[in-house]
Amino acid sequence: QVQLVESGGGLVQTGGSLRLSCAASGGTFSSYTVAWFRQAPGKERDIVAGITWARGTTYSNDSVKARFVVSRDNSKNMVYLQMNSLTPEDTAVYYCAARRGLAAVADESQYDSWGQGTQVTVGS
Repeated sequence: QVQLVESGGGLVQTGGSLRLSCAASGGTFSSYTVAWFRQAPGKERDIVAGITWARGTTYSNDSVKARFVVSRDNSKNMVYLQMNSLTPEDTAVYYCAARRGLAAVADESQYDSWGQGTQVTVGS
């Protein structure tokens, strides 16, 4: 199955930006969707955004609106999550996940592969 490794998390202040990276390996991905999930302390894990590998069709959760932009670079087997105008509510562990199919779905059981997560902390 596809293997995923996240990186790019860290500590930023309110209003700052981070770009998370998800490195994919282990196969071809033309039929996959890669999604970003996050889990804040004491809360359920929720989908943030997703992108189809082949065409780059994007999806986003209303909770992040236009502040977050998901993209991919197929030549590098990388998926990114650009996070702008961060607030403390964005503090969470962020995961990338992959599924066969051409849409991002919120049901995490539909994703075959998961990264280990990267911590994002937004200070006041």
